Amino acid sequence: MKRFLPDWFLSGMGLMLVLAWLFPAPGAAGGWLHPDISVKAGVALIFLLHGLLLSFAALRAGTMRWPVHLVVQGCTFLFFPIVGLLLLPLLAGVLSPELRLGVFFLCALPSTVSSSVAMTAAARGNVAVAVFNATLSSVIGVVLTPLWISVVAVTTGQSLPLSEVVLDLVCWMIVPLAAGQLLRPLLGAWVQRHKPKVNLVDRLVILLLVYTSFCESVRQGVWSQQDGLDLLFVAAVSLALFLVALQVMQWISRRAGFPVEYEIAAVFCGSKKTLAAGVPMAQLIFGANPALGLILVPIMIYHPLQLIICSVLAGRWARRPS
Repeated sequence: MKRFLPDWFLSGMGLMLVLAWLFPAPGAAGGWLHPDISVKAGVALIFLLHGLLLSFAALRAGTMRWPVHLVVQGCTFLFFPIVGLLLLPLLAGVLSPELRLGVFFLCALPSTVSSSVAMTAAARGNVAVAVFNATLSSVIGVVLTPLWISVVAVTTGQSLPLSEVVLDLVCWMIVPLAAGQLLRPLLGAWVQRHKPKVNLVDRLVILLLVYTSFCESVRQGVWSQQDGLDLLFVAAVSLALFLVALQVMQWISRRAGFPVEYEIAAVFCGSKKTLAAGVPMAQLIFGANPALGLILVPIMIYHPLQLIICSVLAGRWARRPS
C-alpha cells in the first residue's frame, strides 16, 4: 500500500499552495524572496545537480537503440503536442484560456529523468535506454517545448520571444547540466555518497519554485475567477492523456517488435512528463505572467497520476518470468 500513499514531496506541493494562498507577498514580484533572481538561481542549481548525478557511462550504453529513441521522442514531442493542439478548440467552452494553455504546456513538456529510470529499473527494463531517452528528452525540450508554445501563442494572437526564451533555457538549464557533467570527475563520487541529501536539496528547490509560481497569481486574484469543477475536469483530461499515451507506446513497441526490456523503457519514458523541469521551464518561458499558477495545474495533477499508475505497472512487469 505504500506506493499509493503520497510521499513528502507531493504533500510539500500541497503545502506550498497553501502558503502561497496565505502568504503570497514574499514570493510575488518585489517580495523579499526576489523571484526574479532566486528562480533562475534555483533552476541553475537543479540542473547542476542533475548533471552531477547523471552517469555518462549509462548514457553511452543506451546510444545505439535508435528505433526505441525515435519512438520515445516522437511520442513526447510530436504525438503529445498534436493531441494538445486538437484538444485546445474542444476545451474552449469548458476551461479558461490559462488552464487550456496549461494543458498544452503539459503536452509540450519533455519526459522525466529520475522517475522514468527508477520505474524502468524496478520493472526489470533496459535502464541504459531509459537514461539515454530521458536525458535526450530534457535537452531536446529546451528548444521544442518553447517552439510548440510559440505556435499556440501565434494562433491566439499573442507573441513569444522564442530566441530569448531558448537562450534563457540554455543558459539556466543546459549550461549548468553540462557543468555538472564536467565536474563529475571531481565531485561525482562525493555526490553519489550523499545522493539522498542531494535529492533532498533538489526537491526543496523545486518546492520553492512551486511556491513562487503561485504567489503572483494569488496576489492578483486570478484564482477567484476559477471554478472547482474546472480542476476536476483538468484532472480527467490529464488522466485520459496519460492512459492514451500508455496504450499508444505499448502498441507501437509491440508492433515494432521491441524486446520487453526495451518496451518497458519506451512506455515509461514516452508517457511521462516532467514536473522537475516543467516548473523551471514555465518560470523561464512565461516569466511574470500572473496566471503562471494556473498554467502549472495540469502538470501538477499529471505528476502524481503517472507515479501511481507506473508503480502498479512496474510491479506487474517485475513479476514476469525471467
